[in-house]
Parts: sequence; C-alpha cells; structure tokens
Amino acid sequence: MLVAHLQSTPEKNIIYTHAERSYVYANDVISGKISACHWVKLACQRQIDDIARAASPDFPYYFDEKTANKVCKFIEKLRHIKGKWAGSRLKLEDWQCFIITTIFGWLRKADNLRRFRKVYVSVSRKNGKSALAAGIGLYMFTADNEPGAEIYSGATTEKQAWEVFGPARLMAKKDEEFVSYFGIEVNASNLKREETNAKFEPVIGKPGDGASPHCAIIDEYHEHKTSDLYDTMITGMGSRSQPLTVIITTAGSDLSCPCYDEEIQVQKILEDVYDEKDEEYFGIIFSIDKEDTWTDFNCWHKANPNLGVSVLEDFMRQRHKEAIQRASRQNIIRCKHLNQWVNAGTAYFNAVEWAAGERKNLTLDDMNKKRCWIAVDLASKTDLAEICLIFNENNRYQIFNRHYLPEAVLEDNDKPHYQRWAHEGFITLTPGNMIDIDTIQADIERYKTEFTLLEFAFDPWNSAQLAAHLQNKGVEAVQIPQTVMHLSEPMKQLEALIHAGKIEHPHDPVMTWMISNVMAKIDKKDNVFPFKNRHESKIDGAVAAIMALSRAIKNKKSSVYESRGIRMIGGAA
Repeated sequence: MLVAHLQSTPEKNIIYTHAERSYVYANDVISGKISACHWVKLACQRQIDDIARAASPDFPYYFDEKTANKVCKFIEKLRHIKGKWAGSRLKLEDWQCFIITTIFGWLRKADNLRRFRKVYVSVSRKNGKSALAAGIGLYMFTADNEPGAEIYSGATTEKQAWEVFGPARLMAKKDEEFVSYFGIEVNASNLKREETNAKFEPVIGKPGDGASPHCAIIDEYHEHKTSDLYDTMITGMGSRSQPLTVIITTAGSDLSCPCYDEEIQVQKILEDVYDEKDEEYFGIIFSIDKEDTWTDFNCWHKANPNLGVSVLEDFMRQRHKEAIQRASRQNIIRCKHLNQWVNAGTAYFNAVEWAAGERKNLTLDDMNKKRCWIAVDLASKTDLAEICLIFNENNRYQIFNRHYLPEAVLEDNDKPHYQRWAHEGFITLTPGNMIDIDTIQADIERYKTEFTLLEFAFDPWNSAQLAAHLQNKGVEAVQIPQTVMHLSEPMKQLEALIHAGKIEHPHDPVMTWMISNVMAKIDKKDNVFPFKNRHESKIDGAVAAIMALSRAIKNKKSSVYESRGIRMIGGAA
C-alpha cells in the first residue's frame, strides 16, 4: 500500500512513482516543509485523511495507484510546444502530480468508476495551468475508454477558448507517433478520432443544448458573467458514466461573477462546513494567506507553485517591485500574481480584508436581545433596497444586511447574478415591479421585538414615510442626509475597522459585491463620499452599513427633535 511503503522506506536513493510523489508532497505541505496557503493545506489534509478512510468498509472510494500513475505517465509523454522547452516532454511538478493523481486515482468501490466529477483549480498566471488542462483534455479524448467522447474547452471568447485547446492541438500536431497511435485527425478547429467517434474542440460563449460532454474544461472562469456555459456542460453530462468538469482560473475583480461563488463553495468544502460532504468535488486554491503581508516576497511562492520553473524569479521580483512602487498596479498584480480576489479600479474598501471578516457560523439568532442599530437605503424603488443591522459585541462590530428586490426585475436577463442570489436565498423578493415598503417595515418591526433596537437611521430624501410609520410604532428614528458632511467620517471608520479586523459578517455574496463596488470621491480636505463608477454596480448595502455604523459609534447630544421621536444630525454623523 502507498502509505505503508512510504512510511517504511527511507527517502535516499528512492525513485518515487507519481502517486508516491503526490503523497510526499501532501505530507510536506502539512508539515510546513513546503510553504503553502490555508486552502492548499486543507486540500492536502483531505487527501491524507481520505487515504486513511479508504480502509473502512463504510468509505465508498478507494485509491488506485496504478490508475493515478497511468494518467501522469500519459501527460508526461506529451511535448512542450513553445518556449525554451519546446519539443521536450512535459514534466509534472509535485503539486501537479498531487492534482492529477487525486483527480484520477480515486475510484468508487461499487463500480470502479471515477470518484471526482468536478474539479476547481485556482492558481496565479504563468504557472502552467493551461498546459496541465490540455494534458487532461487529451487524456480524456484518447485514453479514458469512453466511446464517442466529447471534450470541450469553453471560454467567453474564442481567444480564451484556444488557450487550452490551442496547446492541446499543437501537442497532437507536433507528435506524429501520438497522432498515429490514437488515430487522431488534426483539423483547423478540432481534433477527431474516427475509430471511437471522439472529438475535442473549443466552445465559445453560451453553447447549445446538443452537447454530451465527457469532459468540459472551463478556462478563466472569473471572466464569465454568467454560468450559462458551465450549466450547459453539466446538464449535458447525464448520459456519461464518469464525466469530468474542470474549472481552471485565476482570481478576478468582479465579485458578482459565478466564479467567485464557486470559489466560496470550494472553500466551504475544504473547511468541511456542509452537513453533507461533497465527496465528488475536488478543489484547490493557490494563494497567499489573509494574514500574509503581500509586500513580503517570501510568501509569493504560496500563490506560485511553479516559481523558478515556468515562472521566473527575476520576473516575479520585478512585479513585486512594481507593485510596491506604483499603487495603481497593486490590485492587478495581487490579483494575477498572488491570486487574490481584489476590487476593480480604485475601490475604497479592500475586498480581501472584507472577506477575512466572514464568520461561517454567524447568524442573527446569535444576536437575540442584543443592542442593535438599523439603517435603510431605499435609493431605488425598482432595484435593490437595503436594511443593515449592526451590533457591537466582543470589541467588534457584527454587520448583517438584508436585500430586497421586486420580483419583476428577475425577468431581466442582464442580471443573472440577481437570479442566482435570489435562488440561493440571499435576496428577498417582493411582489410586483416596485419595492414593497410594507415588507421592509414589517421586518424592522419584527427586529424591534428580537433585538434591543436603539436607533433607526434613514435618508430623509427617500425614507421619510417609512421613518414616520416606524416612529408611530415606537422606533427612534435618526435622519442622516446623504452628504459628505454626514458620510465621510463613518465611511473612513468602516474602512479602518475592516482593515483592523474588527468587522464580522456572515457569508453574503450580495454585500461582498456591493462593498467591492464602492469608490470614493475625495475633496481637498480629505473628506470622502461613496459612489459607484458603473450604472449596473450597486453600493446601497455599503451605504446602509456606513449609516448604521455612524449611529453605533457616535453618541449625539439630544436636540429639540428628540421629543418628536426623530433626530436630525447637524454635524458629522
């Protein structure tokens, strides 16, 4: 057995098989011998734990070293098609062995079919992920014994779809022995095998419903605005006995895209959050850790496992220097070379730091009867409206947002992220084509009974009627006009609290997206004011949080308006 052999064999003068290299890699990551981020450590620990679990009759899978080694050997017979290694055979690095052997080595005890059906690999640019994906595609096309295998390399543009298919096609074209052995027909836009009726081709954008993929490789998923291609590939696999969907990507800057949701799902699988384990989804994310200082070059290897191989150290040190010297380049370099999801443009709040405040088990039930401040933002009657609840417990602020949307808006196909979030329960739908204020009012009245509601903050321009109704119900209301004078200081304080790790929040992709959309107008006195740089972007939840926080951290003196149940804020909120 794999484990027994490695535990009883000294390392010296031993030539490990690919499966053995994979096991050694996993142990070296866990022990700290190889520097790796939290997500890679969890992926390695999962593999080590599963190998131990395989001995149990209750565990439905077993690890087949022969199959794992077979796929690695296949890929290493392919040839590089560009750069200094052009013409030489591929050589898998240990981290790549780990990915390949894990995907293909695990089989079901019941039928000997492959365990993993979905794969998510996120790694920085220039780490050889396209060549690795091309190798997987060619194996599935030729050597997986699937009659009529259909292999697709999918992306949003033709150029991107060819990032995987192009290398695969050239690997075949430049290797006459390979083409002859498998009877491959190399065409301008696809590969075919007449003997088995198999094909390998790129697919762009939203595909039709006629495909029956044996393997779908979705490249740079962060560039996909919708999950259409992914969904079509998955739903078309119903007739295949052991299909495989492979998502390969780097991080991006659009936190409303389906890739960001997919990454969050993978993180939860790795952290074993779900009550029911997803035993057939393999994921691994190469990045730096949230506690790492990105300016420290020593941590860059975590996000670049091929540093010194396909990623030259001199090149990366230059990018490191560039990011430090030019603030305008920091986000793109952190995104593409450190594989961190970051805000686009000159976003005010740091998306990475906001994500670090997520608490997987935090719910409003934990806040029962605790002191609470609530703010609303009803800036739009025909789009998202917001409630934000803020609590102050354990020297930290807990932020919960509620998002409301007229159900008619979901008919707009230009808002697939709204449809996804509503389906997942993150958005509350109200009937009709305009926000139902009564629903929001009823929720706030309910919150008044569940928590110790101290103040209700609102913008008098669009929420005065709601405030008046709540005032009649005994809710103390505070006006906060949407001006620099009233929003600058709490906006700065929210940014500082996020940076200091003093903000906690549940998983909420809608709020995360809104936080990432906030830009800042800065005047000569360094006052800031929130705005968005695109019409389709929304920041209402972040504005509501700024308003609620202003009341949670400030004690204002009474004014003549208090006797009426409404207070006007005349200075900085």
